[in-house]
Amino acid sequence: MTEALNSKDIIKMTNINKVYKMGNNEFNALSDVNLTISEGEYVAIVGPSGAGKSTLMNIIGCLDKASSGEYILDGLNTSCNDNKLAEIRNKKIGFIFQNYNLLPKLNIFENVELPLLYLGYPNNKSKEKIKSVVEKVGLSNHLKHKPSELSGGQMQRVAIARALVTDPQLILADEPTGALDSRTGKEVLKMLMDLNDEGNTIVMITHDMEIASHAKRIITVKDGRIISDSLNNREVGA
Repeated sequence: MTEALNSKDIIKMTNINKVYKMGNNEFNALSDVNLTISEGEYVAIVGPSGAGKSTLMNIIGCLDKASSGEYILDGLNTSCNDNKLAEIRNKKIGFIFQNYNLLPKLNIFENVELPLLYLGYPNNKSKEKIKSVVEKVGLSNHLKHKPSELSGGQMQRVAIARALVTDPQLILADEPTGALDSRTGKEVLKMLMDLNDEGNTIVMITHDMEIASHAKRIITVKDGRIISDSLNNREVGA
């Protein structure tokens, strides 16, 4: 069952733990994580390899469940069966992955359309919606191109369009510049900043503090725990 909350909190985690069993041993990937992220925030979650940030991302993204604790996403309790969790994920979250995760046999229009198909979005409305978000990322002239015909930066822009097409409550970006050169990476980060300025809630996962510095709040994870959580007052150039 889901339960509504009268709150502007998009993410509210209380005492989240994630335990993996490895033979006769157990590994605590996350330990007593408490985290609240409000509507309109731009948050970077940082930490070294093995710190637990990817596990935290998977739980935030409803790709995995906590072993214990409570996670409320935009007023909905994620302690539910897998089918309901997938429904929540598809409705509430737009994903941007490091390696784009575009389907190579589909053109740009079709790749961006996929989340709408999963939600059963009416065909008569989806065409204009897709064109609108593709125009927003500056690729209106590439609708019929396949991913192999695009640069890395263009493919990430398609991924951003795909993330935006369902009007999600949360944009979850996993190392969004990891496969890009420095110049193109800055362009993508500028786009994320602009989206946040428009009111989109963004959570970005990265190991790179320079990338994290573009966010307005930085959360550091180490050994499965949040060790710091602070507002970022640094002025970042375009």
